[in-house]
Amino acid sequence: MSKRNYATKLAFSLHSWLGLISGIFLLLLGLSGSALVFLKEIDLALHSGLLHVKPTGKVMSLDTIYRKIGEEHPRLAGIAWLNPDAATNEAYEFRLYQNDGKLSTYDLGMMSIDPYSGRILREGNLKDLNAGFLHWLVQFHWSFQLGIPGLLLATIFGITMLLSSITGIIIYRKYVWKVLLFKVKIKWKNWRTISSGIHRFVGVWALIFQVVIFFTGFWMNKFSLDPEYWKRQTVLCPMNTLSMQSMDMMLLKTQKQMPDLIINKVYLPTQPGKNFRASGKVKGQAAIFGNVNAVSVNPTTGEIVSTERLAEKDVGKKLEATFFSLHVGDFGGIPVKVLYVLVGLLPGLLSITGALLWWRRVKIGS
Repeated sequence: MSKRNYATKLAFSLHSWLGLISGIFLLLLGLSGSALVFLKEIDLALHSGLLHVKPTGKVMSLDTIYRKIGEEHPRLAGIAWLNPDAATNEAYEFRLYQNDGKLSTYDLGMMSIDPYSGRILREGNLKDLNAGFLHWLVQFHWSFQLGIPGLLLATIFGITMLLSSITGIIIYRKYVWKVLLFKVKIKWKNWRTISSGIHRFVGVWALIFQVVIFFTGFWMNKFSLDPEYWKRQTVLCPMNTLSMQSMDMMLLKTQKQMPDLIINKVYLPTQPGKNFRASGKVKGQAAIFGNVNAVSVNPTTGEIVSTERLAEKDVGKKLEATFFSLHVGDFGGIPVKVLYVLVGLLPGLLSITGALLWWRRVKIGS
């Protein structure tokens, strides 16, 4: 057997086992990822009566809302205000970072609050359905709702998909350009030729998108490989130490420090050693770059701690700044989001057709 044929056979064997072992999980990741592309739009549509509020007078101060959340949840690792750019008739959305000291739970919570009355409209942990199915799906996509081990599992499957793509290139290297140029047609003779043709066609066309999506997913979750991170998750979050400074004052400082910052996310500290941080894009910045421009403020002294600008980062950091947008498809409007929905369905299709090809091979060999 020649070295080339041996490499192809080895690649096929590895490709098959990777698909069989991780197929169902990749299917679930793809389906959940597709559903989450339009998370905000679907959530607002499904809960329009709840999340659309009536503007009545003056909006409550951010500091008042912050302390209200801190009283409701006395053990928080931190709070993130997810929509500081909300319309005047939209509820404020907050992500709650928690830690119950158990590895079996991935402790994220959320609250929707009427900014005019301070009334809590929706509240719950992402591990249950109190916050709605879509928010449950967010945590499922990150960790299969299996806690920190599930987060690690999702990270590992990002690697297996990359290996599967590489072995797929080796197997179908003779067909790549032919498929891209539509010179290879699907034979509709029977289920075997159909599954083989679809698997080859979808695999080639989806290759670039799959590599980008699964690599960025792996990269953003690689902290799950850190033993120290696991160790920290076994320690119950201490009681809150709320900021000595007003949230509104610190938000105003960040705006003065970086006037061109379009704030998309605000981190509100609840534990010692954590800073207030407002982040977002700056005017004229390409949509594909994430919220890497930021201003941090010390919640004890009220002093500016750091100022970060995309323009001042090196090439590697600028590239990394695109990873979140490349993963979720929020950089090109509706057309790109629709494309991401379709791409998210491809791992499932590849898993099904791959399983059929494996079963055919087993039957032939038996």
